[in-house]
Amino acid sequence: MPDTPPTSAFAPTPDPLTPERDITHAHFRAGDTVVVLKGVAGNELWGDAMRLVAPSWHTPTDENGWRLRNATGGARSYVTAHPRYLVHLARRCPDCLIYLRAMEDALLPRYAGRNELINCGWYTTTALGELVHIADVRGGR
Repeated sequence: MPDTPPTSAFAPTPDPLTPERDITHAHFRAGDTVVVLKGVAGNELWGDAMRLVAPSWHTPTDENGWRLRNATGGARSYVTAHPRYLVHLARRCPDCLIYLRAMEDALLPRYAGRNELINCGWYTTTALGELVHIADVRGGR
């Protein structure tokens, strides 16, 4: 993943939706372009855009995940992530649009009028190259 921008003084901001999001591995396909939402920039949500490469076991959640390629490279060009972290970027599917709108409703009012990039501090990357939401971290990993 590219270097993460500094976290806002207000972070970590509670993530009201991702930990309980019910989305299956089969919702996505290899080749899909997705975004992992990480915060707010101005009046928009922002995150890392990536392409799904192949199915991959996500050890932190003990569930089927996806191997992702970040075209911009950085410290981690490839990571593994759980499907609930992902939102279709190139395809307008109803499930992802509902989640995206709900995240906008939950976050944008909180940071209204602020123009800086705000990293909400939801994700970390393990030594094994697995993207992990703070709600999914087990045993301090």
